[in-house]
Amino acid sequence: MLFKTENLLILRVQIDNMDHLTRLIQGLSKEQVRFFKLFASRTEHQHDRKDLKLFDHLRKFGDHENEKLIEELYPSESKNSWYRLRNRLLHELNKSLTVLHYEEDEFVYTCNLLGLYRYFSLRNKLDEAQFYLNKAEKSASSIENFELLDIIYGEYIKLSNDILMIDPEKYIKKRKQNREQQEALRTIDDLLAVVTYRLKTTQNFSADSNPLVELLKTTTDDFIKDRDLKNSPLLRFRIYQAVTQVLLQRHDYKSLEEYLLKTFNQFKSDNLFNRGNHDTHLQMLTYIVNTLFKNSKLEKSLEWAETLKMTMEMYNHLLYDKYFFFYYNALVINYSILDPSNAIAILEELREDERFKSNSFYHLFVYLNLAVLRFDKGEFKDAIRNLTKIHLLEGYKNADRSLRMKINICEIITHFELQQIDTMEYKVGQVKKDYKDLLLEDHHWAEKELIGILNKLPDALPLKKHPSTFQKVVAFINKLNHKKESETLIIDYANWLQKYI
Repeated sequence: MLFKTENLLILRVQIDNMDHLTRLIQGLSKEQVRFFKLFASRTEHQHDRKDLKLFDHLRKFGDHENEKLIEELYPSESKNSWYRLRNRLLHELNKSLTVLHYEEDEFVYTCNLLGLYRYFSLRNKLDEAQFYLNKAEKSASSIENFELLDIIYGEYIKLSNDILMIDPEKYIKKRKQNREQQEALRTIDDLLAVVTYRLKTTQNFSADSNPLVELLKTTTDDFIKDRDLKNSPLLRFRIYQAVTQVLLQRHDYKSLEEYLLKTFNQFKSDNLFNRGNHDTHLQMLTYIVNTLFKNSKLEKSLEWAETLKMTMEMYNHLLYDKYFFFYYNALVINYSILDPSNAIAILEELREDERFKSNSFYHLFVYLNLAVLRFDKGEFKDAIRNLTKIHLLEGYKNADRSLRMKINICEIITHFELQQIDTMEYKVGQVKKDYKDLLLEDHHWAEKELIGILNKLPDALPLKKHPSTFQKVVAFINKLNHKKESETLIIDYANWLQKYI
């Protein structure tokens, strides 16, 4: 089994939090690194650039070999100087990223405009202050951010004391209307709570006559009488978010596919998608791609993946870097079934991609999937090579122990397939020692039972000549299939053992 989409969030959580500064630097793109170097050099410095030395060190080595650098930079000083340097570097990085991405997101852009308004207002440059407040109002209105608008209208009312051209009554009225819209939002939130409850308590929607859309319409009619509010893009997007989350939790992929396709086409025909909700647009496409995959509609999933890629290129590649991983994941999971060799070729290419190499999560994903695909093709030597390389990755070193244990078990299985029994038995002993506490936990019952089977397997083949081990393996496979836990595994233990019975 490939390490597919349903495992991505689990894996992401399992990558431990390393130091924020280190994680930030190692996650920077080439453009961000280049811009920071230019930004840091914007003023002349007579002293040695310790901050740039630290930046280069953390980018190359992470938090390894820090003591050597501390000794080089501050040989006779306390570590306080080291911590001040790290704080200064983080401060400069924050400013650099803010400048580079000043206009990339409408909310951030609006906040920056408010910051400029505040700057000029405090210096009593009121014409300049009003200019930026006007721009902030337009920007906040375009994204329907009522919280920011409430602040902006309040600032207009204050500014009217100093600028006679500003009529406070106009902005008092606007603030009142804005608060009415905020109240409407609370009505929407109340509706969503009811929608979520009804979805959770209604029977499965997988029948031919799917009542999902009718349920949503009835619930909306029950709680919202205002026609304009019913047609509000904000309400429609919020309902979409609530419904998809409930159906995902229920693993009701048939209903989810039907709902996503119908809703996406409605949103598109009503021209609801724009730069302000581009993230939601891309998220919907990602859900469609993955849901079609879950429903075994692989060709359609690939078609929608190309739609996702084209949409990622909109607005000058806005959010491209956020979603490119999900695009390539879509290619890998579909081709892993349709054309495993193509999936391997994609992963081999991604292995050299700087965006993947600079992100420990992505890097681990590439090698883990390469190992599993090679294993599934019976290319066990290539599989073990990729599994061995995983141990050297930063993502593995910082991964949750549960994930590391499962990777080690994959190695044991692969060593068994290579008939490297001595290595396999040594690794089994290591896992039992290093993960003794995890193997006692209920949710790792499969690993515990598999370790017991692996201890006996080399001396129990063919299994039919060893009835007790045979029965133990059959019981394990049936239990695993009954509990439907294959989605949480890297290699499907039941599928692998099946060939031996």
